[in-house]
Amino acid sequence: MNKVFLIGNVGKEPDVRYYDVDQAVASFPLATTEKGYTLPNGTVVPDHTDWHNIVLWRKLAKVAEKFVHKGDKLCIEGRIRYRSYDDQKGARRFVAEIIGENMELLSPKPQMQQQDKVTDVQPPIQHDEQDLPF
Repeated sequence: MNKVFLIGNVGKEPDVRYYDVDQAVASFPLATTEKGYTLPNGTVVPDHTDWHNIVLWRKLAKVAEKFVHKGDKLCIEGRIRYRSYDDQKGARRFVAEIIGENMELLSPKPQMQQQDKVTDVQPPIQHDEQDLPF
């Protein structure tokens, strides 16, 4: 079984490309961090961060385009895929990618700024005493 669960932070804005009839693919880096600790002998083991290449297809790619941003915390469920390609100099390069099958946004929704809030309240109408019917 090829199953991966990652919880981490998005490293940069998703790169979304469209192909065929309205089909999309999104890719972005995700950083996962293992917290450091101190051994009984006093040796400090620092935090360790790994970077993962995330690839999302079709509807999930469109969701990422709208809602995923640099710094967001995500949970990605998917599978790992290894592939190779030849770079511009002809050297063979190897890449590990996480093909996302499920995604959960863990970052809280951004709070609207006070000036950005939309209200239905209208300012009170000012009347001259002469305009009042009583």
